[in-house]
Amino acid sequence: MNYEPQIMSVVALQEQVINLNRQQKKTHELLSNLGFALRSFKNLNQFLELIPLMVTRVTDSEGGAIILFKKTGQLQIQQLHCQGEGNCNDLRQRIEMAIFQTLTDVSEGKEVSFHADFWEKLESRIELDLDYRIHIFRTPILLESGERGRLYVFTRNPSYEWTLDRQKLLQLVADQTAVAIHNDELTVELRKKERLDRELEIGAEIQERLLPKKFPDIPGLELAACYLNADRVGGDYYDFIPANYDRLTEKQTDPNATTKWSITIGDVMGKGVPAGLIMTMTRGMLRAEVLNGHSPSRILQHLNRVMYADLENSSRFVTLFYSEYDPATKILAYTNAAHNPPLYWQAATNRILRLDTPGMLIGLDADSQYEEAQVQLHQGDTIIYYTDGFTDAANQNGERFNEDNLIYTFHTACQQQLSSQGILDKIVSTLHTFTGNERANGDDMTMVVLKVK
Repeated sequence: MNYEPQIMSVVALQEQVINLNRQQKKTHELLSNLGFALRSFKNLNQFLELIPLMVTRVTDSEGGAIILFKKTGQLQIQQLHCQGEGNCNDLRQRIEMAIFQTLTDVSEGKEVSFHADFWEKLESRIELDLDYRIHIFRTPILLESGERGRLYVFTRNPSYEWTLDRQKLLQLVADQTAVAIHNDELTVELRKKERLDRELEIGAEIQERLLPKKFPDIPGLELAACYLNADRVGGDYYDFIPANYDRLTEKQTDPNATTKWSITIGDVMGKGVPAGLIMTMTRGMLRAEVLNGHSPSRILQHLNRVMYADLENSSRFVTLFYSEYDPATKILAYTNAAHNPPLYWQAATNRILRLDTPGMLIGLDADSQYEEAQVQLHQGDTIIYYTDGFTDAANQNGERFNEDNLIYTFHTACQQQLSSQGILDKIVSTLHTFTGNERANGDDMTMVVLKVK
């Protein structure tokens, strides 16, 4: 009986088992090494340096390379590795020349799209430029946004077989490379966001410091105010400016007795950082204009002319209501640059009036003219200055709070003889009930309440 064929079959089976075990061990080591590298390397380049060496070993080839398309629009050899005595410098130069020539051929002065046709042309050029004895194998590096590059192995061994196992191993490394690239890009974006968040925090801190830290002691007036911004940096603005604040000193015991006070509120079209910057500019320029001692209408006229050059090309404008209160006479002089007219509750008549004058937006027309008016205030009279964030606030059904609801709430609060802070609290509380407390502000909301003692 001839047992030789059976013995040969057993030997062949044993060899297959040994090869399978060797392949499983190689795959396990590859996964372990890749996992360690992903966890340990904080820099993407460190991880990418390892990849050509790793694919060279697991595919039993003589070298490996990564060619990546960067978000900056560049295509380059990211890493290259050669086993033994292979001349990597010559190989790199040839591949770089192939990349340059392919980009030149397909660009024709236009932006290059790195699709499948491009990679086929590039690889044909690489194979043409390299030694004919070098065999190249590749697999794509795929991210959600599309193909970001390719991973290559090459060999001069004429009997080298590009087996299914080697293909799977190369693809496995390519997939882990894609994960590393994606994680790195997420980290970069996160750092950018953190820097932006910090800059926004600084901007919000600066803006908060520019707003009045406390209410001034204006004889005969009781004040309250709130500033609720939609973003961390907003475009609303309010201020209390003494007409002679540049001459006040700590030695004066009661500087307010003879000092007129400017009470103003404004709103930059839009919100966020651009609106906040314009608000800051408006505040500084307006305070400088107040020093000149002109009438309210002349102050807005000068402010508009100065700001026009800066706002002309920004597509942003400012609404502003400016008033000046004289404690000695209780007269409030005012002028309006297309802002929401403040609501004035006249205690003696129990009526709500609007304080308004004709005037265009700040920054719309350099030659805009502004008119002014004045009102004699009496005990109990109350005025609210507000921005349109209050009237434009909407509930879940899309219904706006509007001016009618604001007037009704304000009127009710005045009839209840609430303090200025009580009136403000009632309006804000009613607004939150209308919109729902959980709803964020759709726009900046600012209000100043002025009540005559």
